[in-house]
Amino acid sequence: MRDFAAELADRKQAGLYRTRRLVEGPQQPGLTVDGKPLLSFCSNDYLGLASHPDLTRALCEALPDTGLGGASSHLICGHHRAHHQLEERLAEFTGRSSALFFSTGYMANLGVISALAGRGDTIFSDRLNHASIIDGCVLSRAKVRRYPHGDVDALAEMLAQTGGHKLVVTDGVFSMDGDVAPLGELARLCRTHDALLVVDDAHGIGVLGPDGQGSVAALGLSEDDVPLLIGTLGKAVGTSGAFVAGPRLLTDYLVQKARTYIYTTAMPPALAAATCASLDLIAGAGVRRQRLQQLVLRFRQEATALGYRLMASETPIQPIMVGDNWRALALSRALEDRGIWVTAIRPPTVPEGEARLRVTFSAAHSDQDLDRLLAALAACRGLLDSSSVAAAPVVPDRVGAG
Repeated sequence: MRDFAAELADRKQAGLYRTRRLVEGPQQPGLTVDGKPLLSFCSNDYLGLASHPDLTRALCEALPDTGLGGASSHLICGHHRAHHQLEERLAEFTGRSSALFFSTGYMANLGVISALAGRGDTIFSDRLNHASIIDGCVLSRAKVRRYPHGDVDALAEMLAQTGGHKLVVTDGVFSMDGDVAPLGELARLCRTHDALLVVDDAHGIGVLGPDGQGSVAALGLSEDDVPLLIGTLGKAVGTSGAFVAGPRLLTDYLVQKARTYIYTTAMPPALAAATCASLDLIAGAGVRRQRLQQLVLRFRQEATALGYRLMASETPIQPIMVGDNWRALALSRALEDRGIWVTAIRPPTVPEGEARLRVTFSAAHSDQDLDRLLAALAACRGLLDSSSVAAAPVVPDRVGAG
């Protein structure tokens, strides 16, 4: 039998051990974490909607009509009218022909990718794609070719060398770097080489685009350019679940073939009603998106002036590159000692030698919140220059998840 205890000990020694932190209260910038107050800069609640009273009200008002549980899969007796209304609303919101509601973003990527490609086919995947995309590629049993991050020239050469059915899949906004994929060029390549393009815009929906429709809409790309758009609802949308939107032919095909849709219980229909309410808010949330841009711009200017190395991101995801696992953990702990919660992200979530602090912003953050973050970063800056960071196991309840 494998020595699981030894594997855990090795992870601790390498600074890769992960634990869960106990959060109390609703999701918002000010949280109670393991019994103490912290100001959070590590949530994906980009628009500050996770605790919005309109969404809570919509959920509660739906419960008498929908009940709580989904009770069955969509293909048996679990496809409630509220689910169907959400799918119609998502299709309208994204400017697409149809949409299909999944229980989670992970399940959407697993189901969509493994349904659309199989043995004898080839999937081309950006090297920095999310774990759910990677696992969907593996599950498909297709041949998988990973192209260098955002490198359209390398992808073009790979596509030209490959026959048969081809699928190109990419994140829209990359979750750990915060940059946006070259979607226009990818769409052009896929048309040239007869490949099907799938974009997972989990971190773009709600944040980018003229009315929050995401990175695809921000570039003016249509369903013809990007046939399948995947999005999650537990980030900027503030609720739960996920969707894929695209041509009716393909969503109908997924109903027949996507195992993570067919063989799982439907999400609570009241959540679908709350998500419809959230989409109404997002369409008119230009002030919130503008607020996000202001926070990001000021943070980038002042954190850079402090000597921190930021990555090339204009989204609410603002990683501070550190490199060493232990230094990233030490910086995260020092910020927490000053009341600021920013998670250290380490391999395998990011490549070896690229540990970082993933700072994320919400429209709910105030100027005073940003002042506190910058003051704490100024006080902790010397940690990245010091040679005194000990490579010793961290107290488990201070490690975090990344």
